[in-house]
Amino acid sequence: MKNDVIIIGGGAAGFFSAINIAIFNPKLNILILERGKEGLQKVKISGGGRCNVTHGQFIPSELTINYPRGEKELLGPFHQFMTGDTMKWFEDRGIKLKIEQDGRVFPVSNNSQTIIDCFLSEVKRLNIKVLYNHTVKSISLKDNEWLINTDKQDFNSFKLLVATGSNPKIWNLMDQLNHTIVKPVPSLFSFDIKDNRIKSIPGVVVEDVDIKVVNSKLFSDGPLLITHKGMSAPSILKLSAFGALEFESLNYQFEISINFVKLSYLDCISELKIVKNNISKKMVVNTPYFGIPKRLWKELVVFSQIDNTTTWAELNKNQLNTLTTQLTSSIFKVTGKSTFKEEFVTAGGIDLKEINFKTFESKIHNNLFFAGEVLNIDAITGGYNFQNAWTGAYIASKAISGVS
Repeated sequence: MKNDVIIIGGGAAGFFSAINIAIFNPKLNILILERGKEGLQKVKISGGGRCNVTHGQFIPSELTINYPRGEKELLGPFHQFMTGDTMKWFEDRGIKLKIEQDGRVFPVSNNSQTIIDCFLSEVKRLNIKVLYNHTVKSISLKDNEWLINTDKQDFNSFKLLVATGSNPKIWNLMDQLNHTIVKPVPSLFSFDIKDNRIKSIPGVVVEDVDIKVVNSKLFSDGPLLITHKGMSAPSILKLSAFGALEFESLNYQFEISINFVKLSYLDCISELKIVKNNISKKMVVNTPYFGIPKRLWKELVVFSQIDNTTTWAELNKNQLNTLTTQLTSSIFKVTGKSTFKEEFVTAGGIDLKEINFKTFESKIHNNLFFAGEVLNIDAITGGYNFQNAWTGAYIASKAISGVS
């Protein structure tokens, strides 16, 4: 059977685009080529196995600021298809969704298999062919047809959509087709930190901190998690996304300054002086303040050369100054990075200057389309990377189907 459209990549963007193409133009023969023995693996592990479908931000200009690479380019596409459209698409197929307090959107089932089953059901209903264990070896263009050679057999089609995510082999093939590939580097990762202040307190969470990279303009805020290797959670992950290129150039060796109380030095020391007067007889180590978790407070107190028996009344000027510094600008040395859970996001990919974002079609080759992380687009954690995939896949599917 002749293929009208071939989609390389059986992930979120690949399945989503195939389904929409089939809906827009049922006459088209669509084939998905997936290199693995099963597809949708990133969907499966997303959100800790719950699938973080998107993020509950409904204004395009506010949504785009979460994309270190792609902010400008996605503004127009998000006016065509964004968060509300994504939620309606799934809900129209019987998938109940919920927006959690932090804005992340999940299926009510709290199970990523719900989303996977939705895709598989739609693919079956629409007679979309999916071939697994097909690794693409080469892509070429002959007589206005795309020729795709895999390790199993050869295929051809009039239109081609590449939705492989971060795939160096596919990037190499795109390079051979004269597309520019921006060097990929890790984007979402935790920080490796060896420091006595946090060595014995993994699992401690500080609800809201400010983080600055020393000698840089990079800044982040939000929850902070202390891990066995260092630090993670949204404040760190957001910083890793926006600083991806700079951190790579530093070989992931740099210093961060953390304000655990989100107060200036002067405001913080003023508060501590009031505490010193109000609870003067209590021991400093046993009276955490500013909502600081008890275990972290103890470590910061000890690091400030305040022993376990010192009362607030006994605090000298130097100790008070040091404790204030620890609360408002603790310096930690980052010595490396760790992958965030099982999810892996990269900055880099096909240069955005070579894409028409009204259609997600290549400016270099007609009838060649892209969607998802194969492009040099990435976002912070929280469902934003999936929203990029849904938006690109939807707009590309309209263009492929001939729908205006």
